[in-house]
Amino acid sequence: MWVSIDLSLVPVGAGVSLSPYIRACKEIIEKNGLEHELGPNGTAIEGDWESVFKCVKECHHEVHRLGVSRIYTTLKVNSRTDRLQSFREKVPSVTSNVKN
Repeated sequence: MWVSIDLSLVPVGAGVSLSPYIRACKEIIEKNGLEHELGPNGTAIEGDWESVFKCVKECHHEVHRLGVSRIYTTLKVNSRTDRLQSFREKVPSVTSNVKN
């Protein structure tokens, strides 16, 4: 099943700058070959269900390996069975005059 998620992984107690942890997760996402887009408060990721959630697990393992004892993660999950829709299509489908 194809899935699109919005991942917000927050290392608790890691200080003010989260860039090193986000960068580590971005590398994992890219290593897994998943389509993604960084946002100011989360990362959109899409792919097949197993690959996406395997990637989320790998991100958790890596951030813990980097010394963070606690992680708070928020996930938004979107799946469709009627057609394949990229997260990049969602906003234009709302803002255009075309009905989907």
